[in-house]
Amino acid sequence: MLKILANDGILRRIVESASAAPSIHNTQPWTFTVAADDLLQIRADPDRALWVGDPMGRALYLSCGAALFNVRTAIRMTGFNPLVWPLPHPDLPPMVIAAIQAGPGRPPTVGERELYQAIWQRHTDRGPFTAEPMSDSQRAALEQAAIAEHAALRILTKPDAATVLRLAAKASEDLADDMEYLTELQRWIAAGIKRDGIPAGALPPVPSREPAPVRADLAAATPRVVRPTASYEEFPQLAVLTTAANKVADWLRAGQALQRVLLTATSRGLSTSFLYQSIELRDMRPESAPVWPWNEHPQMVIRFGYGKETAATPRRPVDDILTRTGAAHVG
Repeated sequence: MLKILANDGILRRIVESASAAPSIHNTQPWTFTVAADDLLQIRADPDRALWVGDPMGRALYLSCGAALFNVRTAIRMTGFNPLVWPLPHPDLPPMVIAAIQAGPGRPPTVGERELYQAIWQRHTDRGPFTAEPMSDSQRAALEQAAIAEHAALRILTKPDAATVLRLAAKASEDLADDMEYLTELQRWIAAGIKRDGIPAGALPPVPSREPAPVRADLAAATPRVVRPTASYEEFPQLAVLTTAANKVADWLRAGQALQRVLLTATSRGLSTSFLYQSIELRDMRPESAPVWPWNEHPQMVIRFGYGKETAATPRRPVDDILTRTGAAHVG
């Protein structure tokens, strides 16, 4: 294998790229370990798991999958190819999500460079979007991005989007009444000056009408935060990222697909945000959650459109999430 990770500057840039990935409530539930044989391990951090809101670990694996895609993209910028061993691996600890090494490659393509640049430009926009529709070429590029990572993106019609919006609104109401859930959420929402979580300034405005394409449970967890009122788009452009199966490996694959879709959207001038609460509620209370209207396994509901420029949410320093250890052969 090619020991590019021995170069501290390259290694830190790769980990910075990974850390720029989206994660559930910006929990950043990952750490990175480099073994002596130039093996980069992405590990899930159980101290950052949401044991109430994410009892199955779906959101944790989606988040780490998005970070894994950024690692792959950053390695391509060096001219090498990422060689990925996804979980589980018998020679590695159970919290290792994936292991990556660099192999011989070719110079990055224009498309790969665009995705890499989008890593630093992509931010979740929880504010209102304009009514301007996506173009056919944008929709096709987003669908192809999901397919490239062995997932699918169902771009919803207005009636189907209305159905999903109602499911999300009902889920937000149920979650907003769950005190155990809200207590856990309060650790990550508007919790002062931190390097993680969602700062108060990034919370969505109060919608002037319902249903709106925002998470009401975030407001329930932060009742003392004063937020402005705003009018959201009447017909939000929603899509559902789906997989054929619904196992842990599919969640990791969906996280990579999610990030490729988000970076593709960013590179084409689109803003994005998420409506994950209906999926979240199904994992928490499968017996009482509303039935999903389609046969695919939903992994994320994504909202696309044109919003205002938003500030980046904070990220932890590289030195807090990167360690080096002894050899750990994989192959």
